Amino acid sequence: MSTQSIHYLKPVALHLPPGIPESPSGQRRHTLPANEFRCLTPEDAAGVSEIEASSTAFISVSGICPLNLDQVRHFLALCPELSLDWLAEGRLVAFIVGSLWDEERLTQSLTLHRPRGRTAHLHVLAVHRPFQQQGKGSILLWRYLHHLGGRPGVHLAVLMCEDGLVPFYQRFGFHPVGPCAVGSLAFTEMQCSLRGHASLLRNSDC
Repeated sequence: MSTQSIHYLKPVALHLPPGIPESPSGQRRHTLPANEFRCLTPEDAAGVSEIEASSTAFISVSGICPLNLDQVRHFLALCPELSLDWLAEGRLVAFIVGSLWDEERLTQSLTLHRPRGRTAHLHVLAVHRPFQQQGKGSILLWRYLHHLGGRPGVHLAVLMCEDGLVPFYQRFGFHPVGPCAVGSLAFTEMQCSLRGHASLLRNSDC
């Protein structure tokens, strides 16, 4: 893979909400190394699909990851800067794939990217099964919201999830805005303002 195509992120001093572990070991880490987090590229699509097949995604449609391999490649080709992964010793263990949306509510946007949109739509957050129950999903989501907060013009993050996951996302500043549906399946749409996350990023040591 060409290193010129990889979007590496600067280290950020994170201050996680109460109750969220700051590292898998439970020990305090003030700065997460930059080389553990980067934006995905189309070349990563196969590895992403492997994780999808072996894990239960946090953002899911009826318990399975909502994106197939072609859709993952589609988003990583159009908007890799709206994705983020966690690398552990060079191994992809967790990731988020997103795109931009340009309407107040999510409607038929599961496979769309609107480049002029001001809202980031989180399509999937998944953690490889061997690394689950270690706080990686929480840390990656918090880091991703900081990443979005530093992007000019992106003011809101949205997602749809099953009712049982609503409390998880509320811990990060998301709030329910109403029901939504994918075909015959019902979900809850959630939104999170990025203004606070952008402020935390500006006040960090990065």
